[in-house]
Amino acid sequence: MEEIDVKLRADGVQKKVISPGKGELSTFPNGTKVKFHYRTSLCDGTVLDDSRTMGGYSKPMELILGKKFKLPVWEQVVTTMREGEIAEFTCDVKHTALYPLVSLSLRNISHGKDPLEGQRHCCGIAQVHSHHSMGHPDLDKLQANPQPLVFTLEMLEILPPGSFQMEIWAMTDEEKLQVIPQIHEEGNALFKSGDISAASEKYYSAIACLKNLQMKERPGDDHWIKLDLMITPLLLNYCQCKHLLGQYYEVLDHCSSIINKYNDNVKAYFKRGKAHAMVWNEAQARADFAKVVELDPSLETSVAKELRAMEDRIREKQKEEKGRYKNLFNYSSKASATASTVSSVFCFKNRI
Repeated sequence: MEEIDVKLRADGVQKKVISPGKGELSTFPNGTKVKFHYRTSLCDGTVLDDSRTMGGYSKPMELILGKKFKLPVWEQVVTTMREGEIAEFTCDVKHTALYPLVSLSLRNISHGKDPLEGQRHCCGIAQVHSHHSMGHPDLDKLQANPQPLVFTLEMLEILPPGSFQMEIWAMTDEEKLQVIPQIHEEGNALFKSGDISAASEKYYSAIACLKNLQMKERPGDDHWIKLDLMITPLLLNYCQCKHLLGQYYEVLDHCSSIINKYNDNVKAYFKRGKAHAMVWNEAQARADFAKVVELDPSLETSVAKELRAMEDRIREKQKEEKGRYKNLFNYSSKASATASTVSSVFCFKNRI
Protein backbone atom coordinates (compact mmCIF):
# COMPACT_ATOMS: atom_id res chain seq x y z
CA MET A 1 0.00 0.00 0.00
CA GLU A 2 2.85 2.37 0.81
CA GLU A 3 4.32 1.74 -2.65
CA ILE A 4 0.98 2.69 -4.23
CA ASP A 5 0.86 5.92 -2.22
CA VAL A 6 4.39 6.81 -3.32
CA LYS A 7 3.50 6.31 -6.98
CA LEU A 8 0.37 8.41 -6.62
CA ARG A 9 2.22 11.27 -4.91
CA ALA A 10 4.86 11.21 -7.63
CA ASP A 11 2.08 11.70 -10.18
CA GLY A 12 0.41 14.56 -8.31
CA VAL A 13 -2.23 12.60 -6.40
CA GLN A 14 -2.55 12.53 -2.61
CA LYS A 15 -4.59 9.63 -1.19
CA LYS A 16 -6.21 9.61 2.25
CA VAL A 17 -8.05 6.46 3.35
CA ILE A 18 -11.18 7.36 5.32
CA SER A 19 -12.47 3.81 5.76
CA PRO A 20 -10.53 0.69 4.69
CA GLY A 21 -12.14 -1.84 2.41
CA LYS A 22 -12.27 -5.61 2.60
CA GLY A 23 -10.44 -8.47 0.90
CA GLU A 24 -7.40 -8.41 -1.33
CA LEU A 25 -6.65 -5.64 -3.81
CA SER A 26 -7.84 -6.64 -7.30
CA THR A 27 -5.44 -6.74 -10.24
CA PHE A 28 -7.98 -4.69 -12.27
CA PRO A 29 -7.40 -6.11 -15.79
CA ASN A 30 -8.84 -4.14 -18.70
CA GLY A 31 -12.57 -4.76 -18.94
CA THR A 32 -13.09 -4.71 -15.17
CA LYS A 33 -16.27 -2.87 -14.17
CA VAL A 34 -16.21 -0.70 -11.04
CA LYS A 35 -19.19 0.93 -9.32
CA PHE A 36 -18.55 3.76 -6.91
CA HIS A 37 -20.08 6.86 -5.40
CA TYR A 38 -18.16 10.09 -5.79
CA ARG A 39 -18.13 13.59 -4.37
CA THR A 40 -16.11 16.27 -6.14
CA SER A 41 -14.96 19.29 -4.14
CA LEU A 42 -12.70 22.30 -4.48
CA CYS A 43 -9.80 22.38 -2.04
CA ASP A 44 -11.75 24.87 0.11
CA GLY A 45 -14.47 22.28 0.62
CA THR A 46 -16.99 23.64 -1.89
CA VAL A 47 -18.89 20.66 -3.33
CA LEU A 48 -19.32 20.61 -7.11
CA ASP A 49 -20.96 17.21 -7.64
CA ASP A 50 -22.22 14.36 -5.50
CA SER A 51 -23.50 11.13 -7.06
CA ARG A 52 -25.74 10.54 -4.04
CA THR A 53 -27.79 13.67 -4.69
CA MET A 54 -27.20 14.57 -8.36
CA GLY A 55 -30.44 14.95 -10.28
CA GLY A 56 -32.45 14.44 -7.10
CA TYR A 57 -31.57 10.77 -6.60
CA SER A 58 -28.65 8.52 -5.74
CA LYS A 59 -26.95 6.79 -8.67
CA PRO A 60 -23.39 5.41 -8.46
CA MET A 61 -20.82 5.94 -11.19
CA GLU A 62 -19.89 2.96 -13.33
CA LEU A 63 -16.60 2.64 -15.21
CA ILE A 64 -15.19 -0.11 -17.38
CA LEU A 65 -11.42 0.09 -17.21
CA GLY A 66 -9.48 0.39 -20.44
CA LYS A 67 -12.23 2.26 -22.31
CA LYS A 68 -10.37 5.60 -22.21
CA PHE A 69 -12.71 7.52 -19.92
CA LYS A 70 -12.40 11.31 -20.36
CA LEU A 71 -10.98 11.67 -16.85
CA PRO A 72 -8.07 9.18 -16.78
CA VAL A 73 -7.22 9.94 -13.14
CA TRP A 74 -10.42 8.22 -12.03
CA GLU A 75 -9.29 5.01 -13.73
CA GLN A 76 -5.94 5.46 -12.03
CA VAL A 77 -7.20 5.98 -8.48
CA VAL A 78 -9.95 3.34 -8.42
CA THR A 79 -7.34 0.66 -9.09
CA THR A 80 -5.87 1.46 -5.65
CA MET A 81 -9.14 0.69 -3.84
CA ARG A 82 -10.81 -2.38 -2.32
CA GLU A 83 -14.54 -3.07 -2.20
CA GLY A 84 -16.11 -1.07 0.62
CA GLU A 85 -13.20 1.37 0.84
CA ILE A 86 -13.80 5.10 1.16
CA ALA A 87 -10.88 7.32 0.22
CA GLU A 88 -10.12 10.94 -0.59
CA PHE A 89 -7.90 11.81 -3.56
CA THR A 90 -6.51 15.33 -3.97
CA CYS A 91 -5.45 15.65 -7.61
CA ASP A 92 -3.19 18.26 -9.23
CA VAL A 93 -4.61 20.48 -11.94
CA LYS A 94 -2.96 18.40 -14.70
CA HIS A 95 -5.47 15.66 -13.83
CA THR A 96 -8.54 17.89 -13.49
CA ALA A 97 -8.49 20.20 -16.54
CA LEU A 98 -11.19 18.16 -18.32
CA TYR A 99 -13.42 17.79 -15.26
CA PRO A 100 -15.87 20.57 -16.30
CA LEU A 101 -16.72 18.61 -19.47
CA VAL A 102 -17.08 15.35 -17.55
CA SER A 103 -19.22 17.05 -14.93
CA LEU A 104 -21.46 18.59 -17.60
CA SER A 105 -22.09 15.17 -19.17
CA LEU A 106 -22.83 13.60 -15.77
CA ARG A 107 -25.22 16.41 -14.84
CA ASN A 108 -27.01 16.11 -18.18
CA ILE A 109 -27.42 12.36 -17.72
CA SER A 110 -28.77 12.80 -14.19
CA HIS A 111 -31.48 15.13 -15.55
CA GLY A 112 -32.39 12.90 -18.49
CA LYS A 113 -30.70 15.07 -21.09
CA ASP A 114 -28.31 14.36 -23.92
CA PRO A 115 -24.85 13.79 -22.32
CA LEU A 116 -23.32 16.03 -25.01
CA GLU A 117 -25.79 18.90 -24.66
CA GLY A 118 -23.91 22.16 -24.15
CA GLN A 119 -20.67 20.84 -25.66
CA ARG A 120 -19.25 22.05 -28.93
CA HIS A 121 -18.24 19.88 -31.86
CA CYS A 122 -14.49 19.89 -31.11
CA CYS A 123 -11.96 17.99 -29.03
CA GLY A 124 -11.89 18.20 -25.25
CA ILE A 125 -8.77 20.36 -25.09
CA ALA A 126 -10.27 22.86 -27.54
CA GLN A 127 -13.42 23.06 -25.43
CA VAL A 128 -11.37 23.69 -22.30
CA HIS A 129 -9.78 26.74 -23.93
CA SER A 130 -13.01 28.04 -25.51
CA HIS A 131 -15.11 30.83 -24.01
CA HIS A 132 -18.37 28.96 -24.63
CA SER A 133 -20.61 28.93 -21.52
CA MET A 134 -21.49 25.49 -20.21
CA GLY A 135 -24.72 26.69 -18.62
CA HIS A 136 -23.42 26.19 -15.07
CA PRO A 137 -21.60 29.13 -13.39
CA ASP A 138 -19.46 26.85 -11.21
CA LEU A 139 -18.25 24.87 -14.23
CA ASP A 140 -17.66 28.04 -16.27
CA LYS A 141 -15.50 29.36 -13.43
CA LEU A 142 -13.58 26.09 -13.14
CA GLN A 143 -13.07 25.91 -16.89
CA ALA A 144 -11.68 29.46 -16.95
CA ASN A 145 -9.51 28.85 -13.90
CA PRO A 146 -8.50 25.14 -13.65
CA GLN A 147 -7.45 24.09 -10.16
CA PRO A 148 -6.77 20.98 -8.07
CA LEU A 149 -9.82 18.98 -7.05
CA VAL A 150 -10.66 16.55 -4.25
CA PHE A 151 -12.48 13.34 -5.23
CA THR A 152 -14.02 11.38 -2.35
CA LEU A 153 -14.83 7.88 -3.62
CA GLU A 154 -16.65 4.95 -2.06
CA MET A 155 -15.97 1.69 -3.89
CA LEU A 156 -19.20 -0.31 -4.02
CA GLU A 157 -18.44 -3.19 -6.36
CA ILE A 158 -15.63 -4.59 -8.52
CA LEU A 159 -16.72 -6.93 -11.31
CA PRO A 160 -14.15 -8.91 -13.35
CA PRO A 161 -14.39 -9.01 -17.15
CA GLY A 162 -17.06 -11.36 -18.48
CA SER A 163 -19.15 -11.32 -15.28
CA PHE A 164 -21.58 -8.64 -16.46
CA GLN A 165 -23.48 -7.48 -19.53
CA MET A 166 -21.69 -4.67 -21.36
CA GLU A 167 -23.60 -1.38 -21.19
CA ILE A 168 -24.01 0.72 -24.30
CA TRP A 169 -21.78 3.59 -23.18
CA ALA A 170 -18.87 1.18 -22.75
CA MET A 171 -19.10 -0.32 -26.24
CA THR A 172 -17.00 0.47 -29.28
CA ASP A 173 -18.63 2.49 -32.08
CA GLU A 174 -19.19 -0.68 -34.10
CA GLU A 175 -20.77 -2.48 -31.14
CA LYS A 176 -23.08 0.49 -30.52
CA LEU A 177 -24.36 0.46 -34.08
CA GLN A 178 -25.02 -3.27 -33.86
CA VAL A 179 -26.98 -3.03 -30.60
CA ILE A 180 -29.22 -0.06 -31.53
CA PRO A 181 -31.89 -2.20 -33.29
CA GLN A 182 -32.08 -4.44 -30.22
CA ILE A 183 -32.60 -1.44 -27.90
CA HIS A 184 -35.26 -0.12 -30.29
CA GLU A 185 -37.11 -3.44 -30.11
CA GLU A 186 -36.82 -3.53 -26.32
CA GLY A 187 -38.38 -0.07 -26.20
CA ASN A 188 -41.21 -1.21 -28.48
CA ALA A 189 -41.89 -4.24 -26.29
CA LEU A 190 -42.02 -2.09 -23.15
CA PHE A 191 -44.36 0.34 -24.89
CA LYS A 192 -46.72 -2.45 -25.93
CA SER A 193 -46.74 -3.81 -22.38
CA GLY A 194 -47.79 -0.39 -21.09
CA ASP A 195 -44.53 0.52 -19.35
CA ILE A 196 -44.29 3.91 -21.04
CA SER A 197 -41.68 5.39 -18.73
CA ALA A 198 -39.27 2.46 -19.22
CA ALA A 199 -39.86 2.54 -22.98
CA SER A 200 -39.03 6.24 -22.98
CA GLU A 201 -35.72 5.50 -21.23
CA LYS A 202 -34.85 2.83 -23.82
CA TYR A 203 -35.52 5.16 -26.73
CA TYR A 204 -33.57 7.94 -25.02
CA SER A 205 -30.60 5.63 -24.46
CA ALA A 206 -30.48 4.71 -28.16
CA ILE A 207 -30.87 8.36 -29.24
CA ALA A 208 -28.07 9.53 -26.94
CA CYS A 209 -25.81 6.77 -28.25
CA LEU A 210 -26.42 7.72 -31.89
CA LYS A 211 -25.95 11.42 -31.16
CA ASN A 212 -22.65 10.60 -29.53
CA LEU A 213 -21.56 8.85 -32.72
CA GLN A 214 -22.94 11.71 -34.81
CA MET A 215 -20.77 14.21 -32.92
CA LYS A 216 -17.75 12.51 -34.47
CA GLU A 217 -18.96 13.21 -38.01
CA ARG A 218 -19.11 16.41 -40.02
CA PRO A 219 -22.72 17.69 -40.13
CA GLY A 220 -24.26 16.97 -43.53
CA ASP A 221 -21.81 14.24 -44.51
CA ASP A 222 -23.20 10.90 -45.68
CA HIS A 223 -22.51 9.06 -42.42
CA TRP A 224 -23.92 11.95 -40.36
CA ILE A 225 -27.14 11.82 -42.42
CA LYS A 226 -27.30 8.03 -42.08
CA LEU A 227 -27.10 8.34 -38.29
CA ASP A 228 -29.69 11.12 -38.31
CA LEU A 229 -32.10 8.91 -40.24
CA MET A 230 -31.63 6.28 -37.52
CA ILE A 231 -32.29 8.86 -34.80
CA THR A 232 -35.54 10.19 -36.32
CA PRO A 233 -37.84 7.14 -35.79
CA LEU A 234 -36.45 6.68 -32.28
CA LEU A 235 -37.12 10.33 -31.52
CA LEU A 236 -40.69 10.02 -32.81
CA ASN A 237 -41.24 7.00 -30.54
CA TYR A 238 -39.74 8.98 -27.67
CA CYS A 239 -42.18 11.80 -28.43
CA GLN A 240 -45.08 9.37 -28.33
CA CYS A 241 -44.01 8.31 -24.83
CA LYS A 242 -43.60 11.90 -23.69
CA HIS A 243 -47.07 12.75 -25.02
CA LEU A 244 -48.62 9.92 -23.01
CA LEU A 245 -46.66 11.11 -19.96
CA GLY A 246 -48.11 14.61 -20.39
CA GLN A 247 -44.84 16.33 -21.35
CA TYR A 248 -46.31 18.16 -24.34
CA TYR A 249 -43.79 20.98 -24.63
CA GLU A 250 -40.95 18.49 -24.98
CA VAL A 251 -42.91 16.85 -27.79
CA LEU A 252 -43.28 20.26 -29.49
CA ASP A 253 -39.53 20.89 -29.28
CA HIS A 254 -38.46 17.50 -30.65
CA CYS A 255 -41.05 17.36 -33.42
CA SER A 256 -40.13 20.87 -34.52
CA SER A 257 -36.46 19.85 -34.69
CA ILE A 258 -37.42 16.95 -36.98
CA ILE A 259 -39.63 19.14 -39.19
CA ASN A 260 -36.86 21.73 -39.52
CA LYS A 261 -34.71 19.03 -41.14
CA TYR A 262 -37.38 16.92 -42.84
CA ASN A 263 -40.37 19.09 -43.74
CA ASP A 264 -42.27 16.15 -45.24
CA ASN A 265 -42.28 14.01 -42.11
CA VAL A 266 -45.98 13.26 -41.62
CA LYS A 267 -45.57 11.64 -38.19
CA ALA A 268 -43.75 14.67 -36.82
CA TYR A 269 -46.54 17.00 -37.99
CA PHE A 270 -49.21 14.68 -36.57
CA LYS A 271 -47.54 14.35 -33.16
CA ARG A 272 -46.82 18.07 -33.01
CA GLY A 273 -50.45 18.84 -33.92
CA LYS A 274 -51.67 16.62 -31.07
CA ALA A 275 -49.27 18.32 -28.63
CA HIS A 276 -50.42 21.78 -29.77
CA ALA A 277 -54.02 20.70 -29.17
CA MET A 278 -53.20 19.62 -25.62
CA VAL A 279 -51.68 23.00 -24.71
CA TRP A 280 -54.56 24.96 -26.29
CA ASN A 281 -52.65 26.15 -29.38
CA GLU A 282 -55.69 25.70 -31.60
CA ALA A 283 -54.43 27.60 -34.66
CA GLN A 284 -51.06 25.79 -34.67
CA ALA A 285 -52.76 22.43 -34.19
CA ARG A 286 -55.10 23.04 -37.15
CA ALA A 287 -52.14 24.10 -39.32
CA ASP A 288 -50.20 20.93 -38.48
CA PHE A 289 -53.21 18.68 -39.05
CA ALA A 290 -53.87 20.38 -42.40
CA LYS A 291 -50.26 19.64 -43.36
CA VAL A 292 -50.74 16.00 -42.40
CA VAL A 293 -53.72 15.66 -44.77
CA GLU A 294 -51.81 17.49 -47.51
CA LEU A 295 -48.87 15.08 -47.22
CA ASP A 296 -50.96 11.93 -46.72
CA PRO A 297 -54.68 12.20 -47.61
CA SER A 298 -55.29 8.68 -46.26
CA LEU A 299 -54.94 10.12 -42.74
CA GLU A 300 -57.92 12.46 -43.15
CA THR A 301 -60.13 10.28 -40.92
CA SER A 302 -57.51 10.20 -38.15
CA VAL A 303 -57.06 13.96 -38.39
CA ALA A 304 -60.83 14.53 -38.25
CA LYS A 305 -60.95 12.45 -35.05
CA GLU A 306 -58.20 14.56 -33.45
CA LEU A 307 -59.91 17.78 -34.48
CA ARG A 308 -63.20 16.64 -32.94
CA ALA A 309 -61.41 15.73 -29.72
CA MET A 310 -59.72 19.14 -29.64
CA GLU A 311 -63.01 20.96 -30.30
CA ASP A 312 -64.73 18.97 -27.53
CA ARG A 313 -61.98 19.92 -25.08
CA ILE A 314 -62.22 23.59 -26.10
CA ARG A 315 -66.02 23.60 -25.62
CA GLU A 316 -65.63 21.94 -22.22
CA LYS A 317 -63.01 24.47 -21.20
CA GLN A 318 -65.22 27.37 -22.31
CA LYS A 319 -68.13 25.89 -20.37
CA GLU A 320 -66.00 25.61 -17.22
CA GLU A 321 -64.72 29.15 -17.60
CA LYS A 322 -68.27 30.44 -18.12
CA GLY A 323 -69.34 28.61 -14.95
CA ARG A 324 -66.47 30.08 -12.95
CA TYR A 325 -67.28 33.57 -14.25
CA LYS A 326 -70.96 33.12 -13.36
CA ASN A 327 -70.11 31.98 -9.83
CA LEU A 328 -67.70 34.88 -9.43
CA PHE A 329 -70.37 37.33 -10.65
CA ASN A 330 -72.95 35.88 -8.22
CA TYR A 331 -70.48 36.09 -5.36
CA SER A 332 -69.68 39.72 -6.21
CA SER A 333 -73.38 40.60 -6.41
CA LYS A 334 -74.10 39.01 -3.03
CA ALA A 335 -71.12 40.77 -1.48
CA SER A 336 -72.30 44.10 -2.90
CA ALA A 337 -75.84 43.54 -1.61
CA THR A 338 -74.54 42.64 1.85
CA ALA A 339 -72.37 45.76 1.92
CA SER A 340 -75.37 47.90 0.87
CA THR A 341 -77.53 46.43 3.64
CA VAL A 342 -74.87 47.06 6.27
CA SER A 343 -74.48 50.63 5.05
CA SER A 344 -78.27 51.26 5.24
CA VAL A 345 -78.46 49.90 8.80
CA PHE A 346 -75.51 52.08 9.81
CA CYS A 347 -77.16 55.19 8.38
CA PHE A 348 -80.49 54.33 10.08
CA LYS A 349 -78.79 53.98 13.48
CA ASN A 350 -77.03 57.30 13.00
CA ARG A 351 -80.39 59.02 12.35
CA ILE A 352 -81.79 57.56 15.50
